[in-house]
Amino acid sequence: MLTDTIWKNARLATMKGAATGAGDIGAVDNGVIAARDGRIVYAGPAADAPALDAREIVDCAGRWITPGLIDCHTHLIHGGDRAAEFEMRLEGASYEEIARGGGGIVSTMRATRAASEDDLVASALPRLDALIAEGATTVEVKSGYGLDGTSEIRMLRAARALGAARPVSIRTTFLGAHALPPEFAGNADGYIALLCDEVLPRVAQQGLADAVDAFCEGIAFSPEQTARMFEAAARHGLPVKLHADQLSNLHGAALAARHGALSADHLEHCDAAGIAAMARAGTVATLLPGAYYFVRETRLPPVAALRAAGVPIALATDCNPGTSPLTSLLLTMNMGATLFRLTVAECLAGVTAHAARALGLLADRGTLEAGKRCDLAIWDIERPAELVYRMGFNPLHARIWSGQ
Repeated sequence: MLTDTIWKNARLATMKGAATGAGDIGAVDNGVIAARDGRIVYAGPAADAPALDAREIVDCAGRWITPGLIDCHTHLIHGGDRAAEFEMRLEGASYEEIARGGGGIVSTMRATRAASEDDLVASALPRLDALIAEGATTVEVKSGYGLDGTSEIRMLRAARALGAARPVSIRTTFLGAHALPPEFAGNADGYIALLCDEVLPRVAQQGLADAVDAFCEGIAFSPEQTARMFEAAARHGLPVKLHADQLSNLHGAALAARHGALSADHLEHCDAAGIAAMARAGTVATLLPGAYYFVRETRLPPVAALRAAGVPIALATDCNPGTSPLTSLLLTMNMGATLFRLTVAECLAGVTAHAARALGLLADRGTLEAGKRCDLAIWDIERPAELVYRMGFNPLHARIWSGQ
């Protein structure tokens, strides 16, 4: 079989077991990967490989290969920063106090509305480059800081432009229901109506979103308002995700599951009923340890209960200017292990197979299997635990995106 590239003499973490719920990394000691036209045609033991030839053969010298990493929850596109609010939190102010005082998401809204599309792209590229430098090959990017039709669409266009500017797959999520803009103060229902009736149809018509998200929380939108957003998304054939049960239990996880959500994210206050609903629906639990750490949260997400129920657990940076200015999936894995007590296998699955599942992409990427995209990360490590164990150290040897 003639292929474009063969990577030989490699150790593989195929993550196939994680994708099927077996909970292991699918390690192959003497492995080979062959790719043609950007797709894997073989990944597995050298001893079982068919007769292969290639235009290029790469000797990996015993290095480990994982699927390219996937960051399935980011807010990369935004104007300004919130370093001043970080200082306020150090002095004792809570997230809710800052938000209710005109800070938080609304302060980023003002900076984002003032920024051009080119400005938004230029400011996001260094954040994206940091993720790429650690092996990320797919990155989800949300809107949600424009909070009006024009600005939200500008954000989504900027997010799409990132994928044209860099060799990376960008998945865009419409998060107009992120916060209530000042012009709709006291009229959340009116704002949701605007999003459902005017903004989302424009977004869908222009093909700018791959999914729809919302922030279901006391300082944001009610379960009823969130459900209206999800119903509108369904009318446009868009899957949904949810910022759920982060600061309180509004039963957001169960709401997400009822609407067949790809994922429910944060989940610190998720209860047993929400976990059971997610398990039945196949909704991924996306945990965001960067936000937990940065806002000095004390209530842990219910990891043991999620694990016991068989809910797939993804990890993501939640890169955003206010509560998780984090641009490292490697550090995210370390936080997932140290703060949430995830295992090495769970952390690796969280940024590969389960992250792909959280974006509705598991059939296409997230594991090393024939037929999937040839998105690889090649590492100078002796064992996969090093990817989770180290802090501030990047052992990436090479990153392959679509076979290149």
